[in-house]
Amino acid sequence: MWTHDRGRAVAATSGLRATRRRYAPVVAGCGLLLLAGCAGDAPSTLDAAGGGARRVEGLWWLLFWVSVAVFVEVMALLAWALVFRRGRSRAVDRSDPIRFVAVAGAGVPVVILLTVYGFGLRDLAALGAQPAAGAVTVDVTGHKWWWEVRYDGVDGATANEVRIPVGEKVRVRLRTADVLHSFWVPQLMPKTDLIAGKVRETWLRADRPGEYRGQCAEYCGLQHAHMALLVVAQPRAEFDDWLTRLPAPARAPRTDAERRGQQAFLQAACAGCHTVRGTAAAGTVGPDLSQLGARWSLGAGAVPNDAGHLGGWIANAQTVKPGNAMPPQPVDAARLPDLISYLRSLR
Repeated sequence: MWTHDRGRAVAATSGLRATRRRYAPVVAGCGLLLLAGCAGDAPSTLDAAGGGARRVEGLWWLLFWVSVAVFVEVMALLAWALVFRRGRSRAVDRSDPIRFVAVAGAGVPVVILLTVYGFGLRDLAALGAQPAAGAVTVDVTGHKWWWEVRYDGVDGATANEVRIPVGEKVRVRLRTADVLHSFWVPQLMPKTDLIAGKVRETWLRADRPGEYRGQCAEYCGLQHAHMALLVVAQPRAEFDDWLTRLPAPARAPRTDAERRGQQAFLQAACAGCHTVRGTAAAGTVGPDLSQLGARWSLGAGAVPNDAGHLGGWIANAQTVKPGNAMPPQPVDAARLPDLISYLRSLR
């Protein structure tokens, strides 16, 4: 008998160990995902920098603490049921269960839901309030897979970067040039979908200077993950100075290498798709490159904006961001360094 019981115990232990080994990768993977969500540089609504995101943050915390309270209540009731489980002899008032279900199962949830609904309506009305007349207006058009940015009344465009004055409510008009996209800057505002044939409106306001990462939040195809943007909030004087320079001609070449690079750019297919203000390049298929050297990234967040990645992007952007609209460019290897120097000088 002792040997038989010991064999059963050993078998059970072996089975437990096998189960642990089987599910260990799953548990480890879930842990890594949770840790990834805690990255310090990840944009989050819970690190709100504007009134719009702060409304969402408040609702998040309200729902969180309500959920915690409900969880604690359910666990307390479960503990109570285990302690006073069926089988113990005690008098039971038949009316107690009905009263308990009516109050805890119907009354309390109704009060919670109505409270949350009331806060939600309040914040929804606040988020829908548009800026006053005369506010800075930005027109953002979503393309596969980049953002075209223009300012109302200003000739000139940029790409994948929206600049706004700190402490002011900025109107943002949203369009799509192809499929559905979604404009989302987590630290400033909840997302707004871009719908074909319609102009959607939202607003941005940053309470402190800084750079705020945005993202397309609606799956839009192969490179959806590489359709990011950056909102740069700066003091009003700096913003006005930048906006004044936006429609100006691009910086002229200052070195022999930059001059050779400009000629390479104008003689290649680049000028047929891109604009560089002040030159013969006036293409509208791709992003305006007049300030390319000052941008935070290449390919809407696909790679950093440095000489090495820029060279790879020019030679064959498909190896960097497969599926984008830019075909490989047959630029002579001897002229590529000059072309890179010219493009990086555009600021």
